Amino acid sequence: MRNSRYSMQSRGAAAGFLAAAVIAAIAASAGVSHSAHAGDAPDNTVVTVQTVRVERSAIAQPVRAYGIVAASSSSVTTVNLPYVARISQLRVQAGQAVARGTPLAVIEADPSAVLAATQAKSALTLAQGELGRTQSLYDKGLATQSQLAAAKKALLDAQQALRAQDLMGVTAGSKTIVAPFDAVVLQVSVAPGDQVQAGAPLMQLSASASGKDARPNVMLGIEPSDAATVHVGDTVTLHGLSTALARSAVTGRVVMVGASVDTQSQLVNIGASVPVNQTAFIAGTRVAADIATLAGTHWVVPRSAVLKDDKGEYVYQITPNHTARRVSVATKIEAGNRYGVDGTLDASQPLVVSGNYELKDGMAVQLAGNVAAGGAAR
Repeated sequence: MRNSRYSMQSRGAAAGFLAAAVIAAIAASAGVSHSAHAGDAPDNTVVTVQTVRVERSAIAQPVRAYGIVAASSSSVTTVNLPYVARISQLRVQAGQAVARGTPLAVIEADPSAVLAATQAKSALTLAQGELGRTQSLYDKGLATQSQLAAAKKALLDAQQALRAQDLMGVTAGSKTIVAPFDAVVLQVSVAPGDQVQAGAPLMQLSASASGKDARPNVMLGIEPSDAATVHVGDTVTLHGLSTALARSAVTGRVVMVGASVDTQSQLVNIGASVPVNQTAFIAGTRVAADIATLAGTHWVVPRSAVLKDDKGEYVYQITPNHTARRVSVATKIEAGNRYGVDGTLDASQPLVVSGNYELKDGMAVQLAGNVAAGGAAR
């Protein structure tokens, strides 16, 4: 009986353990099933983002350059005379801006130069008369072919001599020398009363950067790797390097792009024509410059709006249903904190600039406020 009672107790305990195991298995199965169903549930996360309006506009990629104002020899012209003269008056001084035709100085040709011009005119008159007489004698058989040829050569020589005197511009009395183009007077080398020799410099002019006479008056240097993007006609904006000129800026254009690397600076020389007259950028001023290259019209977006993954660059826009829409883009221009991109953007849909790292295509969003151009929420 005792063994029978113990046997019954053992069978009861085993049955209890089996029932507990079955219950635990059912509970675990229910938990797994519940977990699986929970994972399949849609993601209802709502991301808070900030946005900006997006639009297409002109944008260019800046190339940084450094240089000096009025450093190009091609922009400097030396004013001189091809004959001996005396300076009667000076009408300008160094640093003065002058327009084309502005009187620079009044001079008087040396008497010997005036005499040479007068003699050239007389020689021409004599040669013309001599040719006429020789031709008449030749027609009558009283002069030879050689004599006629000599008279013709004498006339030709006299004409060339007078033409040379005319090109020199020698005249009796006073003559006014005028500016050949819009310029700045860099240097005056003479004073009233000075006697100057032929070819001696009177003054130096730096060509202005306006009008058809525009020539490079600012020489800049850029990295060789940037040279291929810079072209004649690109916009140049000068900035001062000194504290006093830190906020000053003046705009011009590229008129020359070097075709080789400068052996001393190891940079490519860029010549710019910039209207610096009546500005703080006087001759000799060292400057920095931004050259606007690859200018074009693109979608202009903040740098923070553009993301990249293994599928390429993209941005997010917000649909009218307040969901994120991924748009693939291609960056064409990088200008500071702005990008110029191409892609199928919609100007009516806000562009996400903050919170975009948390987004997925189609995810629900809520707007925390638009961001102004300077980056502040509004």
